[in-house]
Amino acid sequence: MSETGSAPGAAAALLKLGFAKGQIVQEFGYDADVDNDLRFDIEDVVGADLEDEDFKDGADGVVIWYRDGDDDLVDLMVDGLTKLFDQGYVVLLTPKAGRAGHVDASEVEEAASTAGLQTGGQVAISHDWVAIRLMPPKGPRR
Repeated sequence: MSETGSAPGAAAALLKLGFAKGQIVQEFGYDADVDNDLRFDIEDVVGADLEDEDFKDGADGVVIWYRDGDDDLVDLMVDGLTKLFDQGYVVLLTPKAGRAGHVDASEVEEAASTAGLQTGGQVAISHDWVAIRLMPPKGPRR
């Protein structure tokens, strides 16, 4: 594992988080500190480039890179949720504990609840980032 690279078994973890071949995945919160190896791993799994924040169509999945001090987390979650097709999912990526920008789990839980999402567990997905799957309520949204 490289210092900035994805963790061993990252591809299996990405599948567990919901990423699959043929999906459209939109990305929010991209900045210079994101893990590009992890981004490339996601693109490899889905077989396409990640769509940026300006993407207007729906998505099967949304990736949100979030650090303490970024814009409002609830707003980002709601923005991501509104882009999803039925059965879509959101994966929140936050810095690991002890890293700059770390977000406390209670803050994530509170924001997810306010946004109408449920957390589905945390996965150490790369050297510096953890992934948290956020699931919308069951049933059609559109």
